[in-house]
Amino acid sequence: MKTKSESPKYVAWLNAETMHEASKKWLSELEFAEDEQLFFNDLIKSYTLQLIDPKHYKKNEDVISRLSRLKKKTDELIKSIKKHERGLEIMVDGIDQIELEKAYKDEHGKLIVTIGSFLNRYRELKRELFTAFKSVLKAKKQKRLLQ
Repeated sequence: MKTKSESPKYVAWLNAETMHEASKKWLSELEFAEDEQLFFNDLIKSYTLQLIDPKHYKKNEDVISRLSRLKKKTDELIKSIKKHERGLEIMVDGIDQIELEKAYKDEHGKLIVTIGSFLNRYRELKRELFTAFKSVLKAKKQKRLLQ
């Protein structure tokens, strides 16, 4: 039994302005995520000793390696969206290029799915990072109170 790949069906109705606005929004979200990732990397450097505590090492190692992979994916997606934005000219040049316009809309539809999936994975990773740092800071505070 074959399964169909899911792709948005409403992409055919999107106009150039709507696709441009979506691309700008994605780019903004991804650039913000890139800044957050720099912040998380700084926190990791600041609390390395606490994060490599033997009790939580394996879990923290997994979360940190996923952050690194998502950083690379963020960079790839930013490049893809910028390239996609440059291709928007095909939609507004006033020349009917049915195949090229269809390909552009298909690419936009794939980006909708890819960006949505990426942002969901990134939000989950952020939750895990905040949980890890919360436990580190809580342990640090308890040690300070006991001294």
